[in-house]
Amino acid sequence: MKPRTRSFTAFLAIFLVAALAATAFAGPWRGWRGSGGWGTGGAYQRMYNAATVETISGEVVSIDRITPTKGMSYGIHVMLKTDKETIPVHLGPAWYVERLDTKINKGDTVMVKGSRITYNGKPAIIADEVKKGDAVLKLRDENGYPAWAGWRR
Repeated sequence: MKPRTRSFTAFLAIFLVAALAATAFAGPWRGWRGSGGWGTGGAYQRMYNAATVETISGEVVSIDRITPTKGMSYGIHVMLKTDKETIPVHLGPAWYVERLDTKINKGDTVMVKGSRITYNGKPAIIADEVKKGDAVLKLRDENGYPAWAGWRR
């Protein structure tokens, strides 16, 4: 074997050993975090109940980011002032809602269809869809299955 070939072979062997060692000690990759806890099997998603679906309308008085349960990525919810109450409406994960074409803004009049739940001891709505004028944000199907998880069905 020529000296130059031996040097290259030794370099390649050392490189591969170092790469394998770094991979072994690096631990799990943490770049992509999946649904951020917003997947269909999570405890938060199980709060949705098709038997408690109702339609309400009112004015959006605030828009907030919340973390529904420990370990989840933050989501978007709006406070909706109706004729009867001011109620939080949970739209979905921010990484999904913020990329939709139709934006919900403070002061908008909207109609919300969703499941009435008890969240932290108070009433709230997990939205199926939000209508703003002619635009419709479809967030879940009639069974509460999230639109952002559609390809995993």
